Amino acid sequence: MKRIELAIALAFALIELSTASFAQDSQPVPADNSAVNARDRDPNAVTADRQSNNQSDVELTREIRKAVMKDRSLSMLAHNVKIVSNNGTVTLRGPVKTEDEKASIGSKAQAIAGADKVDNQLEIKGQ
Repeated sequence: MKRIELAIALAFALIELSTASFAQDSQPVPADNSAVNARDRDPNAVTADRQSNNQSDVELTREIRKAVMKDRSLSMLAHNVKIVSNNGTVTLRGPVKTEDEKASIGSKAQAIAGADKVDNQLEIKGQ
């Protein structure tokens, strides 16, 4: 019985040592979106809090999000763009990897909301 208790104590000690050493070695990685966050502080910027709760706007956003998520050729960045609908007008914001992704998401939104109802503010990451 003593051997089992000793083995358990030793195992916990090793776990504690490895956790402490990991915590000392790891440094927080700074976010690479600080400039984007600063830009979104502009009082005129369309952000997610501008999404209307009107049922037709919620449905419009849902349909566009569904179309974007269904497209497996899009990157993770593209799948996470902001889609904000207000009074039938859709604003697309956020980074995408390529001009093709920007165009693809824009055309999906236009097909659902109407060509004259989409403000495509998507940005190519790194440009």
